[in-house]
Amino acid sequence: MENKWPVLSYENGKKTYETLHMFTQILGKIKLETLPWQNHSWHVTLKFTPTGLTTNTLPYKDIFFQIDLDLVKHILKITTSRGEKRTFELRGLSVSSFNERLFNELRELKIAIEIYGKPVEIEHPIPFAEDNMHNTYDPVQAGDLHHALLAMQQVFFEFKCGFKGKSSDVHFFWGSFDLAVSFFSGRKAPEHPGGFPNLANWVAVEAYSHEVMSFGFWPGSEALPEAAFYSYLYPEPEGYKEAAIKPGEAYYHPNLREFVLPYKAVANAKDPNKKLKEFLESAYSAGTNLANWNMDLLE
Repeated sequence: MENKWPVLSYENGKKTYETLHMFTQILGKIKLETLPWQNHSWHVTLKFTPTGLTTNTLPYKDIFFQIDLDLVKHILKITTSRGEKRTFELRGLSVSSFNERLFNELRELKIAIEIYGKPVEIEHPIPFAEDNMHNTYDPVQAGDLHHALLAMQQVFFEFKCGFKGKSSDVHFFWGSFDLAVSFFSGRKAPEHPGGFPNLANWVAVEAYSHEVMSFGFWPGSEALPEAAFYSYLYPEPEGYKEAAIKPGEAYYHPNLREFVLPYKAVANAKDPNKKLKEFLESAYSAGTNLANWNMDLLE
């Protein structure tokens, strides 16, 4: 059976991605306000569903609720444990309109939550309530991104299953707008210097408190204007940037300090799953060897 992955173009999808990024930040901040802290901020991530991204179940007083970004029907959906449901269209909404509509719907459901009203991990953040600049939702671009995330997340999950040490779920970070999975050696790391835009340094210090190897995907950014897979180690071991990583299209990005594999190299491959697995396993092997991880304990 043909395993065809969608074409992703940062140039064509940029405006939709930026708007979706802000939508996901609002959902993530609702998780931040309702859940107790879990190490490395794992409690605030979004999870994948057949139709999009979800907060999963959230508590509020004596009820539970869930918020879903449905990228198939292109709606936001709120569901509660009282059997209530609210939906609204994503098309045609600015971030400020989305923010207002969402919190109005929550208040009607007797869920009164206040969030920190500015995005994080981006330069020059615009408060959600004032953001009329990000107002593009192209159903084709959103749908293709969702299709790609579903295709790749299964490959990442199968890859993760070979590691028995401490690891994260395969999840979606709304701060950086990327899919990610992380493995830990169990050893403490040097204190991280922080420095992420509009993010408290203590968050980065806690996130990188122990040696970590991360793998993931993001749909593009100004720093790297194309969809791509990545892998990095913190702290970066000596010789890491010179490691020979497969497949041949992979390379070390000196500014990002990560190995990068363009998404198009995977999507255009005869077997995209095999191509992505080759990158993940090659980066994993190079990283664990150079950082001297104890694989007898971790595999």
